[in-house]
Amino acid sequence: MAKFNIISQFLKDISFESPNVPELFFKSDNGQAKLEINIDIQIKGAENNLFMVDLITKVHSKLEAGEKSIFLIESTYSGLVQMEEEKDEEVKKRTLLIDVPTLLFPSVRALITRLTSESGFPTFAMQPVDFAQLYEQKQAK
Repeated sequence: MAKFNIISQFLKDISFESPNVPELFFKSDNGQAKLEINIDIQIKGAENNLFMVDLITKVHSKLEAGEKSIFLIESTYSGLVQMEEEKDEEVKKRTLLIDVPTLLFPSVRALITRLTSESGFPTFAMQPVDFAQLYEQKQAK
């Protein structure tokens, strides 16, 4: 792991949509819900070993029958990272795609938990994400 410091972290963009409310609240049996979670990481490099790491998360809950959307949350949570000079590109890449997102994720998780708790739907708390495993899966493709 390369040495780095997160200079700042911040919410860049967030969206919450629930297109089928209040209809969903009026029906007593809406059926089973399914959840799709997608996570992406984008890195923008700048001068002086400064990097912007964007943790892009999409959580979509919908009913199994009919694919009717319950809610959709999309967020971009970012960290401005200062990294020490690192010659090994693989070490730099792993730091930016694994170590930094691991530190940003708890804030994303808290945001999504708060949004769902305020929505009137049951609160959803995302499980921890193994960013090393995600990285390895993408490398294998």
